[in-house]
Amino acid sequence: MGICYNNYVKINSSTFVNAKPELVLKTVFGYDSFRPSQKEIINNVLEKKDTLVVMPTGGGKSICYQIPALIMEGLTIVVSPLISLMQDQVFSLESAGIHSVFLNSSLNREQYIAAVKDIKSGNVKIVYVSPEGLATSRVRDVLSESDLNVSCITIDEAHCVSEWGHDFRPDYMEICTIRRYFPDAVMLALTATATEMVRKDIVKNLGMKKPSIFISSFNRGNIFLEVQQKKNPLQQVINCIKQHPGDSGIIYCFSRRQVDELTEALDKRGYSVLSYHAGLTDEVRAKNQDKFIKDQVQIIVATVAFGMGINKPNVRFVINYDMPKSIEEYYQEIGRAGRDGLPSTALLLYSAGDCHKIRFFFDEAADPQKSEILLQGMMKFASSRKCRRQSLLQYFGEDYTPTDEEGCCDICSGEKIPPADVTIPVQKLLCCIIRTQERFGTNYIIDILLGSRNKRILENGHNMLSTWGIGTELSKDDWLVLVDMMIGSNYIRKYGEYSVLQLTEDGKSLLATREKVFFPIVISGKSDDSGFGFPKKNSEKPAFIVHKKTEKIIAEKPAVDDEAAEELITKLKAWRKRKAEDMNVPPYIVFGDKTLLDLVAKKPKDKSELLSIYGIGEAKIENFGSALLRILNEP
Repeated sequence: MGICYNNYVKINSSTFVNAKPELVLKTVFGYDSFRPSQKEIINNVLEKKDTLVVMPTGGGKSICYQIPALIMEGLTIVVSPLISLMQDQVFSLESAGIHSVFLNSSLNREQYIAAVKDIKSGNVKIVYVSPEGLATSRVRDVLSESDLNVSCITIDEAHCVSEWGHDFRPDYMEICTIRRYFPDAVMLALTATATEMVRKDIVKNLGMKKPSIFISSFNRGNIFLEVQQKKNPLQQVINCIKQHPGDSGIIYCFSRRQVDELTEALDKRGYSVLSYHAGLTDEVRAKNQDKFIKDQVQIIVATVAFGMGINKPNVRFVINYDMPKSIEEYYQEIGRAGRDGLPSTALLLYSAGDCHKIRFFFDEAADPQKSEILLQGMMKFASSRKCRRQSLLQYFGEDYTPTDEEGCCDICSGEKIPPADVTIPVQKLLCCIIRTQERFGTNYIIDILLGSRNKRILENGHNMLSTWGIGTELSKDDWLVLVDMMIGSNYIRKYGEYSVLQLTEDGKSLLATREKVFFPIVISGKSDDSGFGFPKKNSEKPAFIVHKKTEKIIAEKPAVDDEAAEELITKLKAWRKRKAEDMNVPPYIVFGDKTLLDLVAKKPKDKSELLSIYGIGEAKIENFGSALLRILNEP
């Protein structure tokens, strides 16, 4: 798709050759001063020194090559991974009077010929190409014309050259070969996310010559970070949107199918929303992106590619409907919020099921083991109970001390919970993982601690373990929270296709030394004189009481991430509350939470099947059976 810029006033390509960077900044871009590090980076490039820049989204990376491109004689080649990114950058430059072009598949034959003619005439200062295009003889023949002076090679999204990066692209590995065509050109590599390992890969794989490395702070202080367990994701998304009425937002999903389903669900509820993924035609994607950029639509639901390089400054919220594959990917995506520095929100919905979906594609990854390590980092961040910003910045090697300022994250902005001594339950958890030879997942380990007699545990003989049934002072939900905190504190990790729990070296050391452990945690289970010192939760949320081993009927519980079950439990609790008010008794007198959970897990079809439900006798079947069956079996 071609773009016409004939209505824009063009600045002569030689106007700013050898000019001062400050003059170009003010005259072309209208800024009075540089942002942190920009001037130093520009001067480094002008001195023909290879340069690697790690700067967060919205930090002003583009200026770092655009100003040198105008000041230096000759052409600047910018390697960019997406057509939409190239179009956005060219649009911005042309609107500023800087003639630039891109060479990619969106151009028809006439447009391509016109672009090549402009390049050869010297009227173009910046040309954008994809890494795939740069590898073709067609493009290389154009750029290697004997009278064409290439002064700078810029690689945008340079993390794509590293297998440790979140978006590795094999075509990026071929970029270094272009340099032999232009030995005198300076190389500038730009990225918003790069750990030390990724930075080393960038320098090595691009063949950079003793580069100067500039690393800006990764802290985007205007973005409020929030992580929620994925329970009713559609409603959680709607709740976030309602907090930003009329604002622009991006919702990232793992698959095209999920994008389409969520877009349809929001559209039916009257929201201004469009989708974006590779299954749509180029024309539809371009049209939807354009509407979003121009504020003609409020929300875009998209797969990961959307937003890379888009300069829309007023995205007020970014929602990760599914967990990203790595912290780098997560940081890149949330960085599209609040580019103008105004308060914005980043909401991550997290469930263990997301990990299974991600691992399904590990066989297609260049290095599955590296993919697993990156995923472990993301899981640790999502399950952490300490300051989100501190966890995020520590991953990139940056120190951060949480303050009392508002707008940091959900942890820091929530109710302050005093640390509780969880040494004993932590030891029980670690011992149970070891006793089962580190071969089982979270729910299985917790079932052992709670003394479950489910078929799998009995078949494995794990009801004979010393750790079987020793964790009944906590509810299953309490144990799930504790597991998350242990992962966040690097005592245990989830590993492999089935997310089995394993002890880290820190966890092994903790168990060996019997060191005290304190977590800011609220426990909903038993809180008697057991000596654990857990704070009590609001009495409106009753504790789940674990069955005694002598009982014949064993209560079951629906899966934690079963959305339909959550809705049914809500209906049952509402009915129970109304019935308790009619009877003038506490709700638990009607039925305890454990009974409601067992009802939802087993879904009895008639009164005879109600007898198998924990806590229900004949009298209660007579009094409440018909009402329960109606709620359980209604469509």
